[in-house]
Amino acid sequence: VRPIEPATLPTVPSPTAPASLSKQHLVDEPLERAFTIPSRWYTDPAYHTFDQQSVIASTWQYVGHLSQIPHPGDYIAAKNAGEDVVIVRAEDHSLKAFFNVCRHRGGPLVTQRCGSASPRVLKCKYHGWTYRLDGSLRGVPRFDRSELFDKKDFALVPVSVETFQGVIFVRLVPDGPSLQSVMDGVDERIAPLSLHGLAFAKRVTYRIACNWKVYVDNYLEGYHLPLVHPELCKVLDYRAYKTETATYYSLQHSPLQSTENPYHSSGDDVAAYYYFVYPNTMYNIVPGRLQMNSVIPIDADTCEVIFDYFYDTDEPEAVAMRLKDDLTFSEQVQQEDIDICERVQRGLHSRAYDRGRFSVEMEAGVHHFQQLLKASYRDAVSQKLG
Repeated sequence: VRPIEPATLPTVPSPTAPASLSKQHLVDEPLERAFTIPSRWYTDPAYHTFDQQSVIASTWQYVGHLSQIPHPGDYIAAKNAGEDVVIVRAEDHSLKAFFNVCRHRGGPLVTQRCGSASPRVLKCKYHGWTYRLDGSLRGVPRFDRSELFDKKDFALVPVSVETFQGVIFVRLVPDGPSLQSVMDGVDERIAPLSLHGLAFAKRVTYRIACNWKVYVDNYLEGYHLPLVHPELCKVLDYRAYKTETATYYSLQHSPLQSTENPYHSSGDDVAAYYYFVYPNTMYNIVPGRLQMNSVIPIDADTCEVIFDYFYDTDEPEAVAMRLKDDLTFSEQVQQEDIDICERVQRGLHSRAYDRGRFSVEMEAGVHHFQQLLKASYRDAVSQKLG
């Protein structure tokens, strides 16, 4: 009897709702009357697992930029909801994405974050099975005596991949809104700025002792800036700081106060755009620069935050000068955020706290994010019941 192998994308495990998840807490309320989400959504390990299955796996996740994989065979590896994936430039220059898992016995196809497959095949680092850049199985060493074996049954398992202005995203779940629809309106808003011609410069990763949602909440409001980031308030015009919300993203923006800041080009009338794309990606856009952030859940009390720096030039001296200034400034702001987020995580564990309220003027972005989170939870619960 011929063995039967699945030939289609596997389904993501059905989310298991935490026992403490209450329908009452899934109800949306207007910002003026809303409470924040319960503290256990940040602290209970059951919610970490639920987030991975019901939120991260079903949404577009940032992995890199087209400038990092310009040639056929170039690849980027990433993690998505605990799964290893690889994105590769195919022979026809299109993008392909696959689980970074050999179909033989689960070995890895790539073990570095970025690289180039040479020759142009993906080769398992365990037993040497090789795959073409389209995912089809090409070579199986010492398999000539195996019966009822067909290479067509053992192609790599694909992952959805799309780009927006040169930025690459993947999604484990095949169904859902397109990336273009998620980013609807961003092209027009940031014009004439464009992200297509940027070049990658550096990645910095921080491991932080807080739940990923704590870090996202913190990013989404300027309420804390005067107390936590006094130096940043000298760069941004805090009095003109505004938050706007769309279906899948929010935008915080502010004029830059003077030419004496690390982002300003002399004589330009510019603004800083801080886009948050649900659930865990940030675009920090200023002229000539892009800083991409991705907040990766590790466990209930830990996340990793990725900072990728891109510039509109690949001239080494210009990049080195900009990067030095940006890293110095960013490091100060990030350490301030790490300190307050880790303290908030400890506060969320306290018996003294469960839920709070929102500042209508300053926390619309946080409220928007938590509404989207509730929607993801409701969808997961309804799918389970259905």
